[in-house]
This record gives sequence, C-alpha cells and structure tokens, in this order.
Amino acid sequence: MKVIEDSSLHAKARKVALSEGIVAGTVFGTAAVLIRFLPDSDAFYIAFWRLVFACLALGGILVVGRKPLGFRLLRKNLKELLVLGFFLGLHFIFFVSAVKDTTILNATVFVNTSPIFSVFVSSFLFKLKPSRFAVLGLVIAFAGMCTIAYAETATSQVNVAASLKGDLEALMAAFVESFYLSYGKNVRSRMNILHIMLPVYFFAAIFIGILSVATPARVYALPTTTQSLLPLIGLGVLPTATAHTLYFSSLSGLKSFETATMALLEPIGATILGIALFQEIPKPLFAFGAGLILLGIVFIVARGE
Repeated sequence: MKVIEDSSLHAKARKVALSEGIVAGTVFGTAAVLIRFLPDSDAFYIAFWRLVFACLALGGILVVGRKPLGFRLLRKNLKELLVLGFFLGLHFIFFVSAVKDTTILNATVFVNTSPIFSVFVSSFLFKLKPSRFAVLGLVIAFAGMCTIAYAETATSQVNVAASLKGDLEALMAAFVESFYLSYGKNVRSRMNILHIMLPVYFFAAIFIGILSVATPARVYALPTTTQSLLPLIGLGVLPTATAHTLYFSSLSGLKSFETATMALLEPIGATILGIALFQEIPKPLFAFGAGLILLGIVFIVARGE
C-alpha cells in the first residue's frame, strides 16, 4: 500500500513539475523581446535590474502572503544558495550579452542547447543517466530548434548572419545553466521555492554588481525613464520572477536535463507573442519545427520516470 501511495505522489509531483516547466518555457519567450527594448543599456545593467525587480516581486508575495522568510533554512543552505546565485548571475550576463551581440533567433537557439550540456553534467558529475527515450527526445527537440533557425534564416529579408561573439556567449549561458540546474536539484528538494529564489536572485544581483566593477557599466544607476523602467520591470516580473521561478521549481519532479528541455518552448512562446503584438505569422516550416520540439518533449517526459 505504501509503495502505491509513494508512486501516486511521485506521479502527481511530476505532473505539477511538468506544468511549471511548460508555463516557464513559454513565458521565457518574453525575455529576448524585452531586452531589445533596451538598446542603450549594457548586459550588466539589464541583468542587475531584472534581478532587483524579481526580488521585489517575490518579496512582495512573501509580505502579502504573510509567509516567513525562512532564515534558518537560508543559513543552513547558504553555501549552496551562494553558488546558485553565482551561476545564475553568469547565465544572465551571458544571455543578455548574446541578445545584444547576435540575433534574437541565434541567441535563443544556442542558449537552448542547455539540455545537451545538462545531460553530460548530470551523467558525469551527478550519475543521473538519461533513458534512451530521453536521449532520442533530446535529438528530436534539438532538430526542431535547428528547423526553426533554418526557417527564419531562409525566409528573412534581413541579414541574420550572427556575430560569433554573441553565439559563443549564448553557448556559455547554456553551459553555465546546465551546472546551475544540476547543482540546484538537491537544494530544491530541501527548501520552499520562494525561500530559494529570493536569496538566489539577491546573491546573483550582488555578484553581477561585483563583476561590473571591472567594466564601464554603472549598474547601480536607477532606471528613471519610462523607456528603460517598463522593460526592466517586465524582465523582472515575467521571465524572471514568474518563468524562472517556475522553471527552477520544476526540479522538484523532473531531472535537471528534463527541466532544461522545457526551455525549448521559448521560441514557441516568442512566436505567439509576435503574433499577438506584431501580427507576425510564422512560416509553415516553423510549425514543423515546433512540432518536433513538442514531440521531443513528449519522448523525454513519457519515459522519464
């Protein structure tokens, strides 16, 4: 009887985690669009303030919900939270830089190679072996990403040749994210998600502020204009406080590479946003690529138990 109950609880937790990952992957599509509304701000400034506004959003939830801040667990897991904050800060710097230095398309495609990196990190460092179905799903989903990239390149009327620097930055963002997710798996099992993410966002902002000392960036300058304030608030609330928090929360029921795979929904979310805001209807080849991504995700989650 206990085995059946444990199995039922595991299945329920997995369904919740999948729902969190799907919502997160879709809402991630807002990130690159919002970053492009900040052409005069550098990567350190954008990454710093999106984290500040994310902290304010989560802090507001804790205050309004009258929930304790969990200082005891914070002290107990301080080292792990500091490491996660460092990885997340690096990820945001690399990703924002990639969006600045290359096309949104290339930044999105390369940053979503994180499931591949995550499989290797999980296998070699944390001894979590993916099933054959999961590996096949990864291949299918990544083929879908490549199809979307080709569809956009073949049909675009502008020069979409990416800067090598931006492509490498996106790959570094993916590489750092794989360590972040693999390392964070155990932390997620020990703490409430809000008690994890609030200090992680705070520490990530601090690390970015420290790293920015070696650059011309003035990250502590308050955003005062509507043109800068609204996109930064949007970045803090949508892809960070909402999507990234759900993304990390899904680690409670998914393996790290499965959570990373949910981010492959990002270009689909971005396309839906483009249809709604700019009436940009995707080409048929995009629909084929999106179908491959969804099929790959089905393969990964169907045999991931």
